[in-house]
Amino acid sequence: MKWKGSLCLCRKAGCLIAVLLIVSLICSGCGQGGKMQNTSTDTISYKAGKVTVLEPVFEKADVSTDLLDVDLSHSDQGYFTCLLKEEGTKVNIQITGPDDVTYKYFVETANEITAFPLTAGDGSYIIIGYENIGDDQYAALFHTVLDVELDSEFLPFLYPNQYVNFTEDSNAVALAAELSEDAGTDLDALNNIYEYVISHITYDDEKAATVETGYLPDIDDTLATGTGICFDYASLTVAMLRSLSIPSRLEIGYVNDVRHAWVDVYIESKGWVENAVQFSGEEWSLLDPTLASSGSDEDAVREYMNDSDNYTVLYVR
Repeated sequence: MKWKGSLCLCRKAGCLIAVLLIVSLICSGCGQGGKMQNTSTDTISYKAGKVTVLEPVFEKADVSTDLLDVDLSHSDQGYFTCLLKEEGTKVNIQITGPDDVTYKYFVETANEITAFPLTAGDGSYIIIGYENIGDDQYAALFHTVLDVELDSEFLPFLYPNQYVNFTEDSNAVALAAELSEDAGTDLDALNNIYEYVISHITYDDEKAATVETGYLPDIDDTLATGTGICFDYASLTVAMLRSLSIPSRLEIGYVNDVRHAWVDVYIESKGWVENAVQFSGEEWSLLDPTLASSGSDEDAVREYMNDSDNYTVLYVR
């Protein structure tokens, strides 16, 4: 099944609408470098050139089946993990949080930790696992309820997951460190990342027209090929921001009736910013990195993006 229309390819009034990157003013502070498994609010801060990769872990099976083990013990960090036991099998994990939105994930690789973000914040989550028994048919595998109290509301938006997949060895993480090395503030780092994305990544119209449901971005592949769709732009951007301890959300939804992905960023002095803006040091203005890299009609896109009714959020990853 293909995404309706095409993934994030939208031409309105002759202009290309694609990933929305928030380039924002965030208060900077002291940072942490290296890899971490657990964190709290005092570790969420930016420091030039320092990356902090929060690594999801699997420690014990709180739920165990013949096919799958599930570790729920790190819900305070904004995620839980699972391990698939058998190659050649497929499991569908469905998560319904306090926002009543159901998220669907698929696990197909055995003996590899898979992390699932708890993006709806504190509250009760219903988690159901289904085993693929052939074609598109699934049978119930397990059912559990998880009560979540986060150490920090930002944690689900700092860890990697299937949609924003990065490690301390990712080329994108090394690039984020390089781009922020001389960036004294979060704003400087964000602007450097934005400038890099629009200068080095071009929009792939053919991929947008043919990509199928279930596609997951590969951030290092996006860097290596220098091409991508809005999903790739957003995933790459969010991965680099998160590795710099800048909370960010990958949003998936629609621009009118066309599937689309974009980015929100947390601003310490303002909270979550959900409009596409850039702070030049003197004024705020709308931007879109795919637009900037494609040379589309900026004025037409800015007018379109000013109307928040054009955007519908379905999922936050």
